Amino acid sequence: MNTPAPPSLKASRAKLLAIMAVFALPIIAAGVLTFTGWQPSGKGYGQPIQPQRNFVDEHLRVTLADGGDYAWRDPEEPRMTLVALAGPGCAARCFETLTGMAKAWVTLNRNQKRLRLLYVGEPPADAGRLEAMKSFWTLGRDAGGKLGAFRPQASDSVSALLVESNGTALAYYPAGFDGTGLLRDMHKVIK
Repeated sequence: MNTPAPPSLKASRAKLLAIMAVFALPIIAAGVLTFTGWQPSGKGYGQPIQPQRNFVDEHLRVTLADGGDYAWRDPEEPRMTLVALAGPGCAARCFETLTGMAKAWVTLNRNQKRLRLLYVGEPPADAGRLEAMKSFWTLGRDAGGKLGAFRPQASDSVSALLVESNGTALAYYPAGFDGTGLLRDMHKVIK
């Protein structure tokens, strides 16, 4: 009966070194890239908010229709907020943008519960549109005017803010923003 020859010590060491190299090379490459200052750039469609703003720290008040204040930090579970800021005279085009934003929210499927929709501004005068909005949006008003820099000046337009669950504003989408880009950003941050 033939017994197989034991592997040579040299071959065993070579295999061990090859396995170690497979795990060590990515770590070394990451170290080199970090040391040289390279940073990955994830392309977002919204504009980063500089300097960073935290609406909880600023005590930014949004008064709701029932008279209460909007809680930037959800007391039940951490959830982000998509804030829609209407320009003067929200009408057909404004409502169409808001509908598109609500549709994007619906496409989040099981992650819908991780994002709240907040509309800040004068609601549409059309009663039918207003009732349709209430199905998806929480309606409020900027009590201290602190969101004025983000509010569009053009009539019948909407801008948006994506706000982290701790109240930190992540991205700004000026009036005329790409709805598809907003949807992609929402899918990136809401997992």
